[in-house]
This record gives sequence, C-alpha cells and structure tokens, in this order.
Amino acid sequence: MDLWNLIIVQPMLNILLGIYSIGLPFGLAIIIFTIVVRLITHPLTAQQQKSTQAMQELQKSKEWQEMQKKYKNEREKLSQEQMRLYKEMGVNPFGSCLPTLIQFPIIIGLYQSIMHALGNTPIQLMDLSKFIYPFFPNAFKLIPINPQFLWMNLGEPERVYIGGFGIPILAILVMITTYMQSKVMTMPTADANDQSAQMTKMMNLYMPLMLGFFAYSFAAGLAVYFVTSNLVSVFQYTLLGKTDWRRLLPAGMLPSNKK
Repeated sequence: MDLWNLIIVQPMLNILLGIYSIGLPFGLAIIIFTIVVRLITHPLTAQQQKSTQAMQELQKSKEWQEMQKKYKNEREKLSQEQMRLYKEMGVNPFGSCLPTLIQFPIIIGLYQSIMHALGNTPIQLMDLSKFIYPFFPNAFKLIPINPQFLWMNLGEPERVYIGGFGIPILAILVMITTYMQSKVMTMPTADANDQSAQMTKMMNLYMPLMLGFFAYSFAAGLAVYFVTSNLVSVFQYTLLGKTDWRRLLPAGMLPSNKK
C-alpha cells in the first residue's frame, strides 16, 4: 500500500466504517465524519480569521496608505513594498486561503474512501478488504455497504428526474452553500486592488463553480461532504460572532459607513 493510501485513504475509510457499524446510514456516517473533520481543522479556521483581521489593520495603517499614493503608478514597485511590509509586520497575505487549500487532500481522500467503501463486485470487495484494519471488529459483516441515503445512491452522481430530465439538486446546493460561505466569512480588505484581495476574490468566484462541477460529476457522497462542510463552517463562524450576513447582499445594497 502506498503512502497516500496509508495515511489518508485507509484512516478515512475505517473511520467511515466505524461510524456506519453502529447502525447508521452511510450518508449519515459521511455527515458525522465531516463534522469531526471541521472540528479538528477549527484552529486553521481561527487562524484564517486572525490573518484576515491582521491584514485589515495593516491596510488601515498610515504607512500602507502612503505607500499606495507614492507608488500608485508603479505596480511592480508597489508590490515589492507591500511584500516588504507584510514581512516586517509578520502578516501572511495568503493566510486566508490556507483552509481552502487544506480541503483538497481531504476531498480527494474522501472520494477515494467512498468509492472503495461502496464497492460491490467481488474484485472491488477484495480491494476493499485490503484497506480495512485487521483489528476492526466484524468488518466483513458490514459489506457490501448499503449505498442508499434519502433519494440518492451515494456511489453515483446525484440526480432528481422530473419528466425525464435529471436535476442535480446536490450540485446546486453545493454551489449555493459554497458561495454563501465565501461571502459571509470573507472580510473585505481596505484595498480592493491588493494582491491578496484579488486572489480572495478569484477564489470566491471559482470555488463554487469548481466544487459544483465535482458534485455534478462524481459520487453523491462527495457532494454530501461539501454541503455539510459548508454549513458547519458557517455555523462555527456564527458561534464566534464573526458572520456578517449583510455580505450576501449585492454591493449596491450594502449600508454605507460614511456619515
């Protein structure tokens, strides 16, 4: 077994099986697993919030404002001076993107875990047996796993057929919740043209589309993870009092802070 499977896929698969073994539907096992992952990665989320606040404070400073005026027509020099100030102040301009990037190995590992767990042919079941820990109690009584959860088959892309036309309900929910999460949790920066602000803006635009495409194309179990992760993440921010629901409004409808 290669290193990736050993440290990512195998632990995830056995955790999912462990939750499933207590008599819960496999879809609910994915939801519980997602909540546990979000709790474990909560320090990263808190660090993201701290990094964003530090960025805002930096961009309100006198030195930052003077720099913008002095080098407004010299973008390369401005970028160099910004990076210098970031370094001096100990601010990571890309710190707010870290939790999003951390998701990718989890997404890939979870998808592979689900695919292995939901195997039902003799070859697939034999392959699954290689991933189950030897000490797992009565593991082979659990397989093959029942893939049905609510209206969907977790091992296949989700669709609701109306009049012969398949509507990807989960993919739509993934895009909506991803967009909602990015809008209410991303603090606006003082300088919209700053490099980190531009990167954040691009991430907020492309992430809903990319995760929606994944949810549309791959197993429904992965989409269940996406929706749950997004909702739990927003809930965490709400408990911390950091969520600003006004950011869901179009820019023109936001209340002005000017007096």
